[in-house]
Amino acid sequence: MAPADAAPTRDWRGHIIVCGLDDVGLRTVEQLYHAGVRVVVVEDIADPRLVRVVRGWGVPVVVGSPRLQETLDEAGLPGAVAVICVLADDLHTLEAALLMRELRADVRVVVQLRNPAVGRALSAIQVSVLDVAGLSAPSVVEACLRTGTHELDLDGQPFVAARVTADQSGTLRARYGSLAPLAVSPADGGEVVICPGRDHPVRAGDQVTLLGTPEELAEARVVDTREGPADAEPGRWARWVHMAGSVVRALDRRIAYALIALVTLLNISVTVLQFGYREPDGTRMTPLDALYFSVESIATVGYGDYNFRYQRPWLRIFAIGLMVIGACFAAMFIALLTNVLVSIKIQEALGNRLLDRLTDHVIVIGIGSVGARVVERLRAAGTEVVVIESDENNRYVDQVRDSGVPVIIADATLARTLDRVQIGSARAVAVLTSDDLVNLETGLAVKDRLGERWGAVPVVLRLFDRTLADTVEHTLSLGVTRSTAALAAPWFVGAALGLDVLATFYVGSQLMLVGRLTVAPGGGLDGLAMQDLSARTRVVAIRRGSGLGVFEHPPRRDTRFAAGDQAYLIGPYEELLQVLRRDALSTVGLPAEVPENVRPGASAARENVVPGG
Repeated sequence: MAPADAAPTRDWRGHIIVCGLDDVGLRTVEQLYHAGVRVVVVEDIADPRLVRVVRGWGVPVVVGSPRLQETLDEAGLPGAVAVICVLADDLHTLEAALLMRELRADVRVVVQLRNPAVGRALSAIQVSVLDVAGLSAPSVVEACLRTGTHELDLDGQPFVAARVTADQSGTLRARYGSLAPLAVSPADGGEVVICPGRDHPVRAGDQVTLLGTPEELAEARVVDTREGPADAEPGRWARWVHMAGSVVRALDRRIAYALIALVTLLNISVTVLQFGYREPDGTRMTPLDALYFSVESIATVGYGDYNFRYQRPWLRIFAIGLMVIGACFAAMFIALLTNVLVSIKIQEALGNRLLDRLTDHVIVIGIGSVGARVVERLRAAGTEVVVIESDENNRYVDQVRDSGVPVIIADATLARTLDRVQIGSARAVAVLTSDDLVNLETGLAVKDRLGERWGAVPVVLRLFDRTLADTVEHTLSLGVTRSTAALAAPWFVGAALGLDVLATFYVGSQLMLVGRLTVAPGGGLDGLAMQDLSARTRVVAIRRGSGLGVFEHPPRRDTRFAAGDQAYLIGPYEELLQVLRRDALSTVGLPAEVPENVRPGASAARENVVPGG
């Protein structure tokens, strides 16, 4: 076994090994490279195009299985500070992680796993486990529902990033006070301004993303994110209402006819008994007694409190007809109702539940690990969902069907398939297959079928290729693109560097990262004023390491970091990763200044050849 590059990697020290070069692997290597971290890639069967891109960055590629000790030795495992394993197969990931832990008990191991049971087992042996689907699904759901909000938890303190439309011109300070502005998207389509100052001018119609606590946002009359008791469990109420609606819509005319016949027979019986039935003392029946005796006769219960034994012959003949006809009508009604309830259950299992009655629903196309998480979150939000999947043997189909979501096995690029799931009345469409070209083709088909509703209905496309994503959004104007790899990669980078990444989300087309760092004594941030950080990085809050550990929000611009402080920051992931690792340089043994040729955006040529998004 020999490395693919001439330079030997086994003598390296302080580098990070990335196993796997597809999707998340390529994005992780890219971000580590731009952060100035030395990286070695291990891949058994790699796409030659991706290998060329990685080698263009000067990153060595070791061709071999990460499940073999020889391969890991060639990649320099004895001197590595961390290993990131993002293989496509969970069992291969498990085997590789166990081998790494056996060879190096002290190395930091970060893996991607979809199986929660396997993940818990690895967590027990100090392996950091991340799930790409769980990390990226919230951003997809937010784009579908257009909530415009991202909920964040910073040291137990709830924060919300909310997108609003400026209702008047002026400065951010004049309109929104102390709320932290994260981005301003001009209404005329100009360039998005990231982390602007509070004196930045905005015009009416501009999209502004602000960060604050729910109370601050409500006080500024931006958006009321405080939850009331009535909204505690929206999903449960939505499911009850939907179930009742499904039963009502499924009722056919036969049930209506049987019910009408029963009600008519009861009315006739009550009337006859009131005027014809006599008690032993000669008194007549009350309306309630007549109704009770009629139901008792039709149900053939016969409690013995009333009987026709001493009544006149014509009334006894009427009683015979009432019991026979009433029993037939009642049995018919119960049989038809049972048939409806059983049919609803069968239709749910087959994914064909009253598709012609769907409205205000979200169509999810492609049901992989990401699609399944998106469906789960949409359902939890009380939103109706229907899934289109082309592969009948997909492992997630049964899981989604068991949750009560209809799954249609069909080609989503066909007009009849989209019409079958009522795309004309859909609330949103999420195209989430793992193939960029399939997603593009499906997106074009969706655009064609939406017709006049295009633009009013959110269409979210999962795209990995960055160039294709830019073309789709800006040139073709084909919905909103989301890259699950780009959303998840910062978490892997942060975990490998020993840093805390708390959240990733999009503001427009800009990926934002929320992170926490602890200022190290004598590090690059110790004594630094917050205003001296990158202009595109926002310090949201800080918990002091000395004294009582006061949680300061918002901190003043002239506040200085001190050793032991925990700072919560938000900004574009390229720049924030630089800040997050500024105090962790000793962990990876890197110089304080990242070389110019590997800083984000330093090489436009290299950026353009990156096929990932």
